Amino acid sequence: MLYFPYLCISIWVLGFPVRTSALNENVDVLVLLPQNSSYIFSISRVSPAIEYARQQLANGHFAGLNFNFQYVSSECGVDALFALVDRAPDERPDLIFGPVCEYAAAPVVRVASHWNIPVMSAGALAYGFINKNSEFSLLTRTAPSYMKMAETFAVMSQHFGWRSVLLIYHDDKEERNCYFTVEGVHVLLEDDHDISVFVMDSREPLTYVDELIKPMYEHEVVIMCTYADVVREIMLNAHRRRLTTSNRLFFNIELFNSSSYGDGSWRRGDRYDNEAKAAYAFLNTVTLLRSTKPEFENFSMEMRKSYQKMGVDVCEINMFMEGFHDALLLYALALDDAMKSGYTKKNGKEITQRMWNRTFEGIAGQVSMDANGDRNGDFSVISMTNHETGSHETVMSYFGTNGSLQINPDFDPKLFTVQGAPGPPSSQPTDQSSGGLGLSAVTGIIVGGLLGTALLMAFYFFRKNYRITIERRTQREQCDGKHRQLREDSIRSNFSAA
Repeated sequence: MLYFPYLCISIWVLGFPVRTSALNENVDVLVLLPQNSSYIFSISRVSPAIEYARQQLANGHFAGLNFNFQYVSSECGVDALFALVDRAPDERPDLIFGPVCEYAAAPVVRVASHWNIPVMSAGALAYGFINKNSEFSLLTRTAPSYMKMAETFAVMSQHFGWRSVLLIYHDDKEERNCYFTVEGVHVLLEDDHDISVFVMDSREPLTYVDELIKPMYEHEVVIMCTYADVVREIMLNAHRRRLTTSNRLFFNIELFNSSSYGDGSWRRGDRYDNEAKAAYAFLNTVTLLRSTKPEFENFSMEMRKSYQKMGVDVCEINMFMEGFHDALLLYALALDDAMKSGYTKKNGKEITQRMWNRTFEGIAGQVSMDANGDRNGDFSVISMTNHETGSHETVMSYFGTNGSLQINPDFDPKLFTVQGAPGPPSSQPTDQSSGGLGLSAVTGIIVGGLLGTALLMAFYFFRKNYRITIERRTQREQCDGKHRQLREDSIRSNFSAA
C-alpha cells in the first residue's frame, strides 16, 4: 500500500506535460505589409513599433519567447496571398501580421483561417470582416474598425435626435478608405434615418462641389470623408450659400493622419484663409482619442528616433503603429494561456479565442477586445472653440467599451441639437358671422385640409421608406436605395473559393 501514492504520482507525471512558469518557444511571424514607404502602414513605418514590443516582451515572463519576423512586401493587391500560398506546408508561419488593405486581407484571412493560422491586423477595418463565423474566423483586429468609429455618430444621433443625414465621400476604386468608412456610418444609421449618399470620383473631386449644395438643403447633418482640400472647398461653398448659418451640422472624419482624410485645418496661407476660418467654425471633426499616457510619449520618442535613422519622414504616430505593437503583446498573452492549457503554438483557433473578449494594457492605455475579436475604440469630437484664433478643442468623447458619450462641461449641447422646422401657427376660432363663409364653404375647407394632410403624410412615409441615393450620373454604380453594395461583397475577390 505504501507504493500506491508513488505509483499515482508517476502516472500523473508521465501522462501530462509539465509546464514551467516561463514560456520557451520560437514563433515564426509572417508580416505582410507594403514596402513602399508612401503607405502610412508600410514596413519601414510599422517594423520599429513591432520591434519595440518585442523588446518589451524580452524581459520577465515572456523572455523565452523568440519571435522570428519575416517581412514580405504585399502592397494592396494579390502579392500578400501569393506570399502565403507559395510556402511549403512545413514553412507555414505560426502567426500572420497584416495585411492592412481590405482587398489584400480578404483572401489571406480566408486561407489562413482554413490552415488554422491566427491573423492579426491593425487594418482590414471594413464592415465585411465582421462575420467571424466561417471564412474570417481567425482574424483579430487590433485597431478600431470603421464600425467602431460609426458608433460615435450613432450615439450622438440618438442623444441629439438627428433624423436625416447626407454622406459625402470620394472613391478611389483602389484602397477605398473613405468608401469603407462611410459604409460603417451607413450601416448603423440606415434603419432610423433618412440617408442620402453623394459619391465623388477621387480623380476630380473638386468638380462636384457645386452639385453638393442642393442635397445639403434637404438634410440636417452632413458627414464628409474626403481629402482635406476638398473639405475646405465644400465648407467655403456652403458658407457662401449661408448653409453654415442655418440649422445644419457639418462633420468631417479623420482617422489615419492621412491626406485621404480632412485634417480639420482651415489654414492654407491664401486669400481665403479668413473666410475658411469663419466656415470652419461650423465644422466638427471625429477622430481617434489621443493618448496622454507617459509610456506612449516614450514610445513616440523612440519611434521618431528609429525613423530618423532610417530616413523615413514621420511626423506623428498613427494607429497602425500602435495597433501592430499591441498585437504582439496580445498574442503573447493568449499563447501563454493556451500553452498552460496544454495547447501548442499550432493551435491557432485556441490562441485566437484567447485573444478575444480580453482587456490588457497597451502602449497607449487599456486595450479592450470585444467578443468578436475587434478592438473597441475611443473617439473625440473636435470643434472650433476660439473663433478669433481658429483653434480647435475636444468638445466630447465617445468611449467604445461602455458605449458612453462624455460631453465637456463648458460645451453647449444645444449646438449639436437640430431644431425641426417651425410648424404652422395655431389656428384661432373663426367668427362665422364676420367671416361671411357659409356652411358649405367651411365644409369644403375642412375636407380640403384633411385631403392635404393625407397627401403630406403619404409623401412623408414615401420619403421615409424610399431613401434617395444621390450619385454622379456619369459615374453611377449599381446599387439599391439603401446603398447595399457597401457590404461584405465589396471585399470579395476571385479567391473567395479558397
